[in-house]
Amino acid sequence: MRVLGVDVNTAVVNAVKNKNPHNSEPGLKEAIIDVLDRGLLTVSTQPEEADIFMITVQTPLNPDKTANLEYVKNAAESIVPYLGRGNLIVLESTVPPKTIEQVLLPILRKSSYKVGEDLYVSYSPERVMPGRLFEELVNNDRIVGGINPISVQKTVEVYKHFVKGHIHETDAETAEMVKLMENSYRDLNIAFANELARIAERIGIDVWRAIELANTHPRVRIHKPGPGVGGHCISVDPWFLVEKAPSESRLVSLARRINDSTPYYIVQRIETAVRDIRMPVIALLGLAFKGNTGDLRESPAMVVRNELLKKGFALKIYDPYLNEEIEGKVSTLTEAARDSDCLVFLTDHDMFKAIDFSQIQDVPRTKLVFDTRNIINGKSVMDLGFTYFTLGSSIRRLGD
Repeated sequence: MRVLGVDVNTAVVNAVKNKNPHNSEPGLKEAIIDVLDRGLLTVSTQPEEADIFMITVQTPLNPDKTANLEYVKNAAESIVPYLGRGNLIVLESTVPPKTIEQVLLPILRKSSYKVGEDLYVSYSPERVMPGRLFEELVNNDRIVGGINPISVQKTVEVYKHFVKGHIHETDAETAEMVKLMENSYRDLNIAFANELARIAERIGIDVWRAIELANTHPRVRIHKPGPGVGGHCISVDPWFLVEKAPSESRLVSLARRINDSTPYYIVQRIETAVRDIRMPVIALLGLAFKGNTGDLRESPAMVVRNELLKKGFALKIYDPYLNEEIEGKVSTLTEAARDSDCLVFLTDHDMFKAIDFSQIQDVPRTKLVFDTRNIINGKSVMDLGFTYFTLGSSIRRLGD
């Protein structure tokens, strides 16, 4: 299929034209080079006439925790002059329920074509994870919700070109709701795990071992605690449900507040750990919101960083996946550990799990390790003379 990629950001458009995409998704650069060389992909800052229009813009939160739909509105407005009879319009952006009906359709009706008869409209949310985008675009099941049966049918025909997973058919409102339910489910479970971690610390047990044992039950699958929830989905989408039904979404909003407060709790734990050290230096290992990426969107690790800076702490930052220049960023683990007083693991990069602490045991000023992701072998670290503690357990002092 021949594709025109449109973005209002000229830097993004030029990066794709130059075969050097701004996103470091594995396989993306190679795929772009391939389709550009074959003449299947062109890019522009302006739409053109087409058979299918797919809107995949961002939908961030407003300061009042409501959905900012201006990008959706602007994208829809931009395609109206180019619409023709028989066109299919698919919205993939995550949106509150009834956005198709209340936002998109009124804009499309500004054209001279009748929605539902001349123009076909559907909603099909993305269900992919950064770092595995190409695999999941193809193999994951897909939800397609249309404004009428023919819109569903035409949308399914499009996705069948590349989707190997099952394509589930429904109406647009249900499809919008499904996406929010999926991410709210995960947010709720992570909030439960983070609350269990705090309870475990209060009563003096290891939450990680407790969760491991609880999950041996055939109908229990507790998530892992951590420094908070990030990314453009789980940390944002539940608020869209709260926006539409605030009185009925009490559990959803409570989970959001628990997870949003967790980075501040991490800061408190760090403060407690270094309170007897004069002018402590903190090394933050990982700023991305998830392992093996450099994605900083809504990252709780960035909240931890910013709060520590506000409190006057000296910081070193080490994240091998991070391309952005950030104050305090260093290029090696040894540099991060040298003369530091507390190594704080905030992101579960695979390479962090394989760190040989014997190579850096002599460079910290104070040998403290705070593992918020439970990715380090605590015993081996303590055998090297470090004091090791995790989120969800009492501080394990050297020799305990």
